[in-house]
Amino acid sequence: MLDMQIINKTIEALNKNNFDAYFVDNKDKALALVDSFISKDDVVTYGGSMTLFETGIMNYLKNKNDIEFLDRNKEGNTPDDIQKIYREAFTSDVYFTSSNAITEDGYLYNVDGNSNRISAMMFGPKNVIVIAGYNKIVKTKQDAIERVRNYVAPKNAQRLNMNTPCVKTGKCMDCMSKDRICCNYAFFGKQRIEKRIKVIIIGEEYGY
Repeated sequence: MLDMQIINKTIEALNKNNFDAYFVDNKDKALALVDSFISKDDVVTYGGSMTLFETGIMNYLKNKNDIEFLDRNKEGNTPDDIQKIYREAFTSDVYFTSSNAITEDGYLYNVDGNSNRISAMMFGPKNVIVIAGYNKIVKTKQDAIERVRNYVAPKNAQRLNMNTPCVKTGKCMDCMSKDRICCNYAFFGKQRIEKRIKVIIIGEEYGY
């Protein structure tokens, strides 16, 4: 349920932590805001995110003709091509992703398998744009951890057809599976580079 008091508290906390945080009512307004953050000839790429697909932002980026879009999911890409794009992301102008959780006191929490996503969020791209439905907001850091363990990771493992215990149990089993997608964990707190990471919270539910 949308609670503007919680959202406003979260936006304020993110801004105090040197993120550049915004709230918009819906995905159309999010897309309009995104467009204002991209300049002609920018090199743009992304980290894995269902939210980018569900909001239409991925389709927008693929069809934007005045940017250089590095698309790791492009048909015909080889494993070497994908690895090259992972590395080129670090010199991109704009990097799009979502967040596994956002705390009310202004932290982002993300868990990765390959860790290309959290690495690029931390360092490299000039600008990082995080798109998130309000459903990603949690009260505390511990709630963020539990959200990933008992909801986000199992859902993503199911989506990716991974052979992990959480696919069957619906919660983290601290497995040692070769298919494990929870390998590195990162909280993003007070940022040294002010407004490098922009966070757009949408008043609709998206992603896991």
